[in-house]
Amino acid sequence: MPHVEIKFSDNLTFDTQDIFDDIEGIINQKDASAGVCKSRAYPCSEYKHTHILITISLLTKPHRDEQFTLELSAELELAIKRHLKQSLYFSLNIEYSSAYYTTNVHQVDGLVC
Repeated sequence: MPHVEIKFSDNLTFDTQDIFDDIEGIINQKDASAGVCKSRAYPCSEYKHTHILITISLLTKPHRDEQFTLELSAELELAIKRHLKQSLYFSLNIEYSSAYYTTNVHQVDGLVC
């Protein structure tokens, strides 16, 4: 279950849900075992220069090697930039979990995530 975080200067105009959907689709197209992306966006009202930082956090897996990461990064960059209609400083980071990372679903009867 990847995590997606988008931090951006709030003078940017784009649909975060569309970007979230594209990111999730690309990740799952390249790796069907990835699952849903838990995604969130943080607009910032105090900034210097128009910018965006997208961080993708993935579990470490043997098939997620350098080649996988480079290809994923290139595909994500192209897809994300299609949504951006303004000039800006663009940053994309793909990071992998440490050996001590825990992820699971805490399910309470009668309630869904």
